[in-house]
Amino acid sequence: MKLFIVVNVDWFFLSHRLPVALAAKAAGYDVTIVTADTGRADEIRSHGLKVIHLPFKRSGMNLKEELNCIRLLYNLYRQHKPDVLHHVTIKVALYGSIAARLSKMKGTVNAISGLGYNFTGGRKGLAQRVLLTMMKFGFRGGNRHFIFQNEDDVSVFKSLKIVDDRDVTLIKGSGVDLNEFTFALKPATAGRVKVVLPARMLRDKGVMEFIDAAKLLKKELEHSAQFILAGDVDHENLAAISAEELNGLTDGDYIKWIGYQKNVRQLLQEADLVVLPSYREGLPKSLIEAAAVGRPIITTDVPGCRECVIPDYNGFLVPAKDAETLAAAMRRLILSADLRKEMGANSRELAEREFGVDKVIEKTLYIYRSLANVS
Repeated sequence: MKLFIVVNVDWFFLSHRLPVALAAKAAGYDVTIVTADTGRADEIRSHGLKVIHLPFKRSGMNLKEELNCIRLLYNLYRQHKPDVLHHVTIKVALYGSIAARLSKMKGTVNAISGLGYNFTGGRKGLAQRVLLTMMKFGFRGGNRHFIFQNEDDVSVFKSLKIVDDRDVTLIKGSGVDLNEFTFALKPATAGRVKVVLPARMLRDKGVMEFIDAAKLLKKELEHSAQFILAGDVDHENLAAISAEELNGLTDGDYIKWIGYQKNVRQLLQEADLVVLPSYREGLPKSLIEAAAVGRPIITTDVPGCRECVIPDYNGFLVPAKDAETLAAAMRRLILSADLRKEMGANSRELAEREFGVDKVIEKTLYIYRSLANVS
């Protein structure tokens, strides 16, 4: 059985979908990854997976290039005739579904991991209307199934009459390997409490609110806390914050930007508290990994983020775009080591109950079999 996993960029596949691909390969599928090669395609091939380069642009604004992407997918599907297509992220799912419908593919699964830039921050306009029209064409008809990461996104698609209950499986994120991201009690030290925001440096991730909240606390907590931004600048995203702006907003000590971190597990284990004040998510992998290593979490009460926190159990939920409330929540945890320890242990319990990658793999392979009509 031929399986194509279609992802916009190679590094995202490696961080979010590799375990599913390896499990499918072990189950006997002939697995090919269709993605933009930014230099990590050989790393994918080292796992025994095939790779086809496709020049996706995650924030493409050129109509000719966007239509060409659909054409390339159509030609690929016609040439290789995969039995199952697994599209990952909203844009890939949209373009891939249009190509799949035109080429009459057998089975398509669309993993909707958040609704993307045009559906966050209260944005409305021509781009959103065009996308909605394309969604109603591409996502309807045929042998297809949808994976959502939160109930809010399911409700949006139901309101558009694109899906019903038969078409939907809810899977909370891409999962975390609980044997790799093990519980690690943060040792009590005389050093400052490390508050970490692990995300790409985007306005929609709440980076500006995080910085503003830290500044509100500076007079009281400058010598007892450190606020760390851990993530790269994403030049392809329209909500990106430039390196120059970040350097101007941080001081390298109390508020520190450390850029991309390859060893995420170590980053989270060295943190005392993990914060993500995002405007909307599918279900952020950084937060389920933080839960797995046993860290208290502060995030926003928005789709995707709220699924990672039980309020007053393993962290706090705050309103989006509200630096003052965020500062108050961070202050409460910074000043109480006992509360951090209690909520951190509860985070691990929640991760074991909800976020293990084995559950994600089991549900996904079941969908593949159903679409391919394999018993």
